[in-house]
Amino acid sequence: MLSRFFNHTKRIFLTAILSLGTFHAMAQTEIEKFVPGVTIDGISYYLPRTAMRMVITVERKEVTPGEFCSYAFRYMRLQDVPVQSSVTWTVKDIDLHPYGIPDKDKAYSIKLKGRTVAPFVSLSSDGLLLGINTEVAETPLPPLPKSHVIEHDIKAADVRKFMTRDMLQAGSTAKMAELVAKEIYDIRESRDALIRGEADNTPKDGAQLKLMLDNLDNQQRTLTTLFAGTTNIQQHYYVVDIVPAEETEKLLLFRFSKWNGIVDADDMSGVPFYISIKRTEELPQPTFNPEVDIKKGKLPRAIFYNVPVRTMFKVFNAENTFAELETSVAQFGYEEILSNVLFDKRQDTKISFYQTTGGIKNIQAAQPQK
Repeated sequence: MLSRFFNHTKRIFLTAILSLGTFHAMAQTEIEKFVPGVTIDGISYYLPRTAMRMVITVERKEVTPGEFCSYAFRYMRLQDVPVQSSVTWTVKDIDLHPYGIPDKDKAYSIKLKGRTVAPFVSLSSDGLLLGINTEVAETPLPPLPKSHVIEHDIKAADVRKFMTRDMLQAGSTAKMAELVAKEIYDIRESRDALIRGEADNTPKDGAQLKLMLDNLDNQQRTLTTLFAGTTNIQQHYYVVDIVPAEETEKLLLFRFSKWNGIVDADDMSGVPFYISIKRTEELPQPTFNPEVDIKKGKLPRAIFYNVPVRTMFKVFNAENTFAELETSVAQFGYEEILSNVLFDKRQDTKISFYQTTGGIKNIQAAQPQK
């Protein structure tokens, strides 16, 4: 089972973070396969499957040639300036974030019976077992960043504000370019004179001098874009979620085009990006089969938990590896049980579980307080 989707941060996919659910009860603990509508007198919980979220950082670079690009070398000695508009995309980074989702095939109930102490249970907002006899806070996925501008040159309309009447009324583009270039050189001379303290209007106040220099720098940079062109860079974010069902050497995630950014997996204009998923350890086989033994009534009353397997995830294309992460995966391991003896009147066992895998995070046995 594989789920995959893309979300631009202008349309960010948000994972709902709901409040932690906790339950208190006093009775004997009995575990059985969850059946909706039957175990209304108990506490139902899920063990997780491990999903993987990939947050892809993509950079969009838009280059616009200057109005006087043809005269950039003649008047400003600028080389290799853009002469055509272009938009290019680049994958800058990919971050991997494992998280747990309810495994619908691993749903159980803690039934309330008898005259012994039933556990105090912490559940996540979607029913994952987080803790027994201890309160465990739900851990949300990191918030998705918002698209933002990294570099932004002044717009062409704003350049006109720095042009003199003679420039604007020039009879030809070549003459206008010549006048703009002369103005740029005059600005440079004025700036150098201020720095050397040779200008007639050099201020004595340091803050005022800095303000004047900043204004001259802004004028020079803005007018220079008429020759050198402008570059605008934005950073965007996309999300790909998968729930691995098996190991794989090369699973296609998406395609990426230098000209269009992330495209559909079947769009051959893009370069394919893959993920490999490989176990890095082998675990011994479990001593029981939950599906068979539950039906035969052979399992003791107990709490189920996962024993996950360490697994390596790698995202790559034909040229580079963009992300690697070794983490535990619930569905590649197996289930185990915690004996009901841990939760009788003679014990006050506190257990916390990893939200991502359902494995035991911490276990502490103590005598209950009288």
